[in-house]
Amino acid sequence: MEKIQAALQKARTRRETGAQAPAAPRTSTTTGSPIAGRQARLWAELPEIALSGTKLAHHHVVTQKASEKATPFDIMRTKILLQMQQNGWKSIAITSPMPKSGKTTTACNLALGLGRQSGLRAMLFDLDLQDPSIGHFLNHTPEAPISDFLTGNTPFAEQAVRVGENVAISPSNRIETDPTRILLSPKTGETLDAVQATYAPDIMIYDMPSILVNDNTRAFLKNVDCALIVARANHTRYGHFDACEREVAEYTNVLGVVLNAFRTKDVQSYMD
Repeated sequence: MEKIQAALQKARTRRETGAQAPAAPRTSTTTGSPIAGRQARLWAELPEIALSGTKLAHHHVVTQKASEKATPFDIMRTKILLQMQQNGWKSIAITSPMPKSGKTTTACNLALGLGRQSGLRAMLFDLDLQDPSIGHFLNHTPEAPISDFLTGNTPFAEQAVRVGENVAISPSNRIETDPTRILLSPKTGETLDAVQATYAPDIMIYDMPSILVNDNTRAFLKNVDCALIVARANHTRYGHFDACEREVAEYTNVLGVVLNAFRTKDVQSYMD
């Protein structure tokens, strides 16, 4: 545990000293312009789904409504939002050294927490193609897999769904046998860029595989502005965490680290 805490401090120091160069800021569409009006219509046309509070609670997704349980994730959301806005970043990958660390729970809580912020639009994509679970967490199975959207065979408007007014979710309904072929393809980056240009979300969140399990996350990280690493207290080994942080830093900016399931008298989770 002490080694992971030291690694968190190291990551913080690296960012503060400018070890990682920020991405170039991206311009946003002026509110009230014809383009912004078209984007609002496109968001409204996405099919809306209602989420089951019982199902969400079973998977520890607690941010759809403000509550004491949601507070640690709300703090994380605000830190992420402010740092990404400061650097002009629009896309974030969420990964972990190894499975069972809580990355999908973190991704879902981040997306729904952002959905409570008026004036913000967020998108959540399930890119853990060999173990897709966002649809299971949210109790929704899409008609088409996310791979059909990424490869251009199904339009985003037909594959994705909307939660509330300002959260779009692109889950999957099947396991992909060769996900690297999809994640490494230039077509995937082009498709996601087109969604960014068309819908103008403030943040695009990608739930990725654990980075030390296979090469899927490495194949995709070039497409995002930054990444968040989720480690689990008393589960993640320091060697795995260190290797994960170095791997992520080779391909994109390390936004920070979430130390999940860190329990004291008053604190249930800790974020760098």
